[in-house]
Amino acid sequence: MATFDQGNGHSGWSSEVATVTLGLDGVVTGWSEGARRLLGHGAPEVVGRPATDLLLGGGAPDATGFSLTGSREWRGTAALRHRDGHRVTTTLHAQPSLDVDGRPRCFVVALSPDPGPPLVQWAFDQSSIALSTHATASGAWQRNAVAQGGGGRAALTGGERRAPAYADEGLLRSVRRVAEEGVPLRYECLAPEPTCGPGATPAVLLSSARHRAWVIELWPVRDPGTGEVVGVGTAAFDSSDQHAARRRLALLQEAGTLIGTTLNVARTAQELADLAVPRLADFVSVDLLDSVLRGEEPVPGPVDAAVVLRRVAHQSTAEGEDVPEAAIDLGDMDTYPPFSPPARCLADGKPVLSGVADPDFAAWIAGHERRNARAAEFGFHSVMAAPLRARGITLGVAVFTRGEGSPPFEPDDLILAEELAGRAAVGVDNARRYTRERTNALTLQRSLLPRDLPKQAAVEVAYRYLPAGTGAGVGGDWFDVVPLSGTRVALVVGDVVGHGIHASATMGRLRTAVRTLADVDLPPDELLTHLDDLVVHLATDREDLHPDEPYLVSGEIGATCLYAVYDPVSRVCTFASAGHVPPVVLLPDGTARVVELTPGPLLGVGGLPFECTEVELPEGSLLAFCTDGLVEARERDVGLGLDRLCEVLSGPVTSLEATCDTILRALLPASPYDDVALLLARTRALHADQVAAWSLPSDPAVVADARAQVTRQLTAWGLEEVAFVTELVVSELVTNAIRYGAVPIGLRLIRDRTLICEVSDASNTAPHLRRARTYDEGGRGLHMVAQLTQGWGTRQSPTGKTIWAEQSLPEG
Repeated sequence: MATFDQGNGHSGWSSEVATVTLGLDGVVTGWSEGARRLLGHGAPEVVGRPATDLLLGGGAPDATGFSLTGSREWRGTAALRHRDGHRVTTTLHAQPSLDVDGRPRCFVVALSPDPGPPLVQWAFDQSSIALSTHATASGAWQRNAVAQGGGGRAALTGGERRAPAYADEGLLRSVRRVAEEGVPLRYECLAPEPTCGPGATPAVLLSSARHRAWVIELWPVRDPGTGEVVGVGTAAFDSSDQHAARRRLALLQEAGTLIGTTLNVARTAQELADLAVPRLADFVSVDLLDSVLRGEEPVPGPVDAAVVLRRVAHQSTAEGEDVPEAAIDLGDMDTYPPFSPPARCLADGKPVLSGVADPDFAAWIAGHERRNARAAEFGFHSVMAAPLRARGITLGVAVFTRGEGSPPFEPDDLILAEELAGRAAVGVDNARRYTRERTNALTLQRSLLPRDLPKQAAVEVAYRYLPAGTGAGVGGDWFDVVPLSGTRVALVVGDVVGHGIHASATMGRLRTAVRTLADVDLPPDELLTHLDDLVVHLATDREDLHPDEPYLVSGEIGATCLYAVYDPVSRVCTFASAGHVPPVVLLPDGTARVVELTPGPLLGVGGLPFECTEVELPEGSLLAFCTDGLVEARERDVGLGLDRLCEVLSGPVTSLEATCDTILRALLPASPYDDVALLLARTRALHADQVAAWSLPSDPAVVADARAQVTRQLTAWGLEEVAFVTELVVSELVTNAIRYGAVPIGLRLIRDRTLICEVSDASNTAPHLRRARTYDEGGRGLHMVAQLTQGWGTRQSPTGKTIWAEQSLPEG
């Protein structure tokens, strides 16, 4: 049988001889297995038939003679017919087989295929495609010149078993699979050039100059006679250019999803550095103008001369969190001289490719002691500087560096770096503009929130306000503490729907409105009704102001509000809610529960009533008011969040400030998605020695008795110095109540930070301060009260009204 030589060190053909025995009459008497392989006929099909039946066209071979009668040896060629009909040109070598007398008994004929011109072998050796074959029995490889080149892979077992240069474990597994399963396969691999070596960096493996990508087709080689797989053929195609293009495209596609994921300038810069290392460079740094970090608008156009930049991000191939290649620490400033690659790219607005052959590169490295040391230590030899520019504005520069073990950058790498820097610049600019807008909105928000809460005796308070930590922007969460008459205090918390400057501005208007309405001393439900009307009008005004600019009108204005009034004398807290999260109360015995309210609609709905809920609180109770951003931050459910708040409040008793911090740590993630307002109030109570009250009949004669009782009480309190003014106030207010009011009439003195005198009656008619004319008999009483006291007012109640006047206490 003819076989292709796979075992020796050269190319060529060798013959496994096929033998046939012929009788003296030319009839086939013996047929070897080799003959079957060569011509496809089995022994039963041939033995007993004339040998001439195997000749193509019939007849005996030509002139030289095919003698079966002589006893001499004979050589020649013949065209034989294969079993499937095709021509097989063979070389015949016939020798007689002699008996003991020397007479021929038969002829033994050796057949071998005529090799003909070695075109197949020439084509194999000279092919521009890497070709190889693998014999399954011996494990030997036959490789052409292309498959032998581009080493970097050690021989499998040495000698004749050496695999192609691009072979790796994956290819060898594929060869075994083709041999076992008999099906063709395709395999792709990436192999370094011989100069790369086994320790090449990732940047080397991805550099088109120092690696090759291969697409390898594998197919089974079968014995034509038996169909048995006797080897595996491979053809490897160099696809380095296509591979590099696909990698660049994949890197750009990833940049679109991995860069600019947050509205944070430093984070966006770090995303660029993380993406480029190690797939493009061994070390990447991103430096920005300081004005960008402050959210300011940089000067349009390129940056001239030396430029001062701040390091905001860098990354390297070094393991761990440290970046040993960095010459500048994060957050530090550095001045780039005009001849340095970063300054040149910022001045021209175009990327710059530089390296050790560039004198400016050498001067830049040598001019900075730490940078020079890092370059020597890590073998930096090639650098690309790409400007970060968006909307014609220069924001900073990204510097890509390769060190020892990596090839120099190529022009194609510069194009890729420019594209990556451009995409990062858009993300940085968006983050910068968001930073500016968020700073403005936060400044507005904080200016509208109370900085220092007013002093009052009803409650001890602590509060926290946290803006959203994500890209949602500053919201409209707010709170307030408003002192009311009679030592009472109003506790308010609210939330305007939406985020941004519009929400902050609306919040400021609502807070001002609440303070104004609280000054009128309206009950909580009535106050929310007036506030609801205001929100409806605000929404209408916005639509009227911007009919042609709908982007300035973000739909209807909506807001929630919880308004509570606590009276330290009665220890009753009255709540009214406009769709707001209910408060939580911690009682002195350590029990925490959610206050059950009758919630009203959101502010801005209009036309629906609000209801009051009264709760009597023991002295020392702790009320927790918050916005939904606190209780929904982790649980995403208000009910679960309130339960968690109750659990935290039930913990060890600490100061209010420490309790605020504990609540925020327990209920908030590191970066809350919504604004959070938290207001804690621990109730106090005015005891009997601080309050004196009398019921008065509707009789003018009782005025003198009322003055006397007040004088005695002030003497008991040690406040004789204010007795004269207090008697005048009591005389005027009691007289007005008797003359214009209705029974029952009450008189109350409250001694706290100030001295408060209150006269109540059952009439809803409130007095008004007016200037009395010369001959008027009345109208001077309230004017006198206003002049003698530091404040006075009227508040309505379900049973009538109360007129109060407040005086300062004597020093000490």
